[in-house]
Amino acid sequence: MGGHGHQHSDADAAAMFEAASWEERYDSEETMWSGRPNPQLVAETSRLTPGTALDVGCGEGGDVVWLARQGWRVTGADFSANGLFRAARHAQEAGVADRTHWWQVDARSFAAEGRSYDLVTSHYLHPPDGGMVEVTSRLCEAVAPGGHLLVVGHAPAEVFTQLSASHRAAMFHAADLLPGLPDGFEPLVVEQRPRTVTRDGVTVDVHDATLFARRTT
Repeated sequence: MGGHGHQHSDADAAAMFEAASWEERYDSEETMWSGRPNPQLVAETSRLTPGTALDVGCGEGGDVVWLARQGWRVTGADFSANGLFRAARHAQEAGVADRTHWWQVDARSFAAEGRSYDLVTSHYLHPPDGGMVEVTSRLCEAVAPGGHLLVVGHAPAEVFTQLSASHRAAMFHAADLLPGLPDGFEPLVVEQRPRTVTRDGVTVDVHDATLFARRTT
């Protein structure tokens, strides 16, 4: 997501968090994402001992593949069947299919249902109307005692001029998510981290809202 390109309407913004829109996007031949791991994932998990991980909103599986290559056993979750198909193919091509599993689920209605992981991570989900606070709370249910939660999103910035007002309002600062942490979670990182991106040939500076927490009980 960058600061240039065509304008998005409120209808576009609403569609971007609905499965049908992403099924259509992932049905094309074009690769949506770079396949490289998100930088905050690398920064925060490189020091952890690999175990079990859950990536919610995994898309084409770039983060899942990277984690699996580091020795994690990873479940990639997304509400798009087409996205999961692409992710599974990428894991196969990367030689880590035996360390990956896939789960079709909507982050807004996610429930751990007894599953637990040493690491739960989610990048760049932006449900409207402050919905990421509730999503954060849901994700915490899947963190095993002693495990970690990493949630990263786009912090509000003037560079996102092409987006609708409602879409920009769905962005958040890391501290905005703190009410979603239940008792027994210790925040370790609550900050906006700078990142440089290039979109449509234009380089802009953005910030990643980064919440990293550990479950202590």
